[in-house]
Amino acid sequence: MFTPEKFNTFSLQSRPIVTRILASAMNAVDASAAVKNHLHENPLPPAKHVFAFGLGKAACAMTSALADSTELVEGLVITKHADPSIASRLRSRRIAVMEGNHPVPGMGSVNAGNAALKFVSQLTRDDLLVCLISGGGSALMTAPRISLDDLQALTSALLACGGRIDEINTLRRHLDQLKGGGLARAANGAQIVSLILSDVVNDSIEAIASGPTAPDPTMNADALSIIEKYDLKDKIPAAVLSSLRETPKPDNRIFERVQNKIIASNSIALHAAQSEAQAEGFETKILRADLQGEASLVGREMALQLRESIQKMKRPFCLLAGGETTVTLRGKGKGGRNQELALGAVDALAGLEDVLLISLATDGEDGPTDAAGAVVTGESAQTAKRLGMFAADYLSRNDAHTFFDALGDLIRTGPSGTNVNDLMLCFAF
Repeated sequence: MFTPEKFNTFSLQSRPIVTRILASAMNAVDASAAVKNHLHENPLPPAKHVFAFGLGKAACAMTSALADSTELVEGLVITKHADPSIASRLRSRRIAVMEGNHPVPGMGSVNAGNAALKFVSQLTRDDLLVCLISGGGSALMTAPRISLDDLQALTSALLACGGRIDEINTLRRHLDQLKGGGLARAANGAQIVSLILSDVVNDSIEAIASGPTAPDPTMNADALSIIEKYDLKDKIPAAVLSSLRETPKPDNRIFERVQNKIIASNSIALHAAQSEAQAEGFETKILRADLQGEASLVGREMALQLRESIQKMKRPFCLLAGGETTVTLRGKGKGGRNQELALGAVDALAGLEDVLLISLATDGEDGPTDAAGAVVTGESAQTAKRLGMFAADYLSRNDAHTFFDALGDLIRTGPSGTNVNDLMLCFAF
């Protein structure tokens, strides 16, 4: 469970009401509770043998919840951070635990992919495979049709040019044996129930962990159009283009015995935060749950919307949004999309009294940093100026982490054990 203290930063030390709202959002999408609640209301279909396969950042917690209520023959978990105590309990129940690489796949991801293929190849039509799928799985497990070096080069190129996660995963699905329904295809006709935590905009099942048990509506032509969109044809290995393969579509018979069910999402977290804010006396408004675009520009737009809302709404109020922005790398600074979004809001909020903007990664990991996100106030720009720091300078080199670390306004929660995309909250008190 998340406690309000996990969100304590300099600017929130006098705002416990805000940390309670943040904690309520996170607890509403607790991975273990989501699995238990779903199984309580939706019992698994009968089967001779039940196997478990966990994939993603929340895989340990989700698989542990399944094991507490279901007799399992065997299992495999592939994750980023395996909590030692949970991993030990899983292994005592014949469930292997592996760590892959994220956000760029590595040898750990390849080893995980090989283990997954071996694991599902033992299944028969008499078996039930329960998949516990969450975000991060696309990088953590791979069985690529190209070399690892080529896959890493493609992933890095897409991340650097600001490619959206759905675009990155479209290419991954057409280059991998396990993605885009590949795991279901390799399971020998076993019955499959996938319980899924959505970390993508609009909850598109094929995009979550690149849809290992989901049909893929995209074609090779879609993958090629993404390469053309970002002018990557001459910047990526030639093997990428020659190795694209069509994926199983919705009418493929391999999906006749497959159920894909989303059990937690960004929308659930947003509505939990809204309910808690209303209980705390705030007027609230959910702006949208599908925010995308360049992080710094989205941050500025949200700050301007907060400034405009001050003229129209009665204080205290809270604006809420969710989604997943992107960052186009221009410098060699340190940060992540949530920190960059917050940095983009600093100058637009300058001078406003009693306001806050928060951008938070629900998995607790914003980019390759130790922070989950950051907090901005109307005083952030002036505080930074006294330190000889200006938001525009740090934006120019993608160095949001250094900026907010100096202000004491990084949110550090550690890995959360869940993953339902990003949350953005704006407050006027």
